[in-house]
Amino acid sequence: MNLTLLGAYIMAVLMLLLTPGPVIALVTGTAARHGSRKAFATVAGTNAASLVLIAFAALMLAGILSLSPLLLYLVGIAGSLFIGWSAATSLQGAHVSGEIKVKREANNRSGLIKGFLTGISNPKDILFFVSFFPQFITVTQDFTVSLMTLSLVWIFFDFTVLSLYILMVKRWIPERHGRRIEIVSAFFLLGISLCGVIYNASEIILWII
Repeated sequence: MNLTLLGAYIMAVLMLLLTPGPVIALVTGTAARHGSRKAFATVAGTNAASLVLIAFAALMLAGILSLSPLLLYLVGIAGSLFIGWSAATSLQGAHVSGEIKVKREANNRSGLIKGFLTGISNPKDILFFVSFFPQFITVTQDFTVSLMTLSLVWIFFDFTVLSLYILMVKRWIPERHGRRIEIVSAFFLLGISLCGVIYNASEIILWII
């Protein structure tokens, strides 16, 4: 095993995970407003999305699948629009705080689905798995072993970092501020959505020209 390459991959994963993005905004907002259970369901959804993106990266490396830059930009726009819609829905929910408790179980399921959809449409993760992930596939001399190793490292650090965010929110932020944190997270997601749409649209224009 190439330990130097593995160390570089771990550093790249940590830098990506610690940089604020849609997944962190979603998880912290969910933890502050709906509690740890729904937040961990959201983390499970984002982890499942990561495995799907890793599978796509593996198919590309094996030569089974190839993606044109135009398709990636279109996926980036679609993902950014979904993140914006999700943030707008969250902000809209600010006005409906009275009717909550009945829907607790459905809430956890929706957390799993929302986490998966946000993770799978996250431009930051798409870029990482399409552009950077393949550079580390030679961490061992066996393709399958390398893929398993890189996947397990990603899942471990992804779950650990997001769990720390959840615990930090629940431990140090009073519950009465939960709604405010969710609103701040939603506005942050709207900003990411807008930037993602502008960036990918400008890249499509340049690609066409």
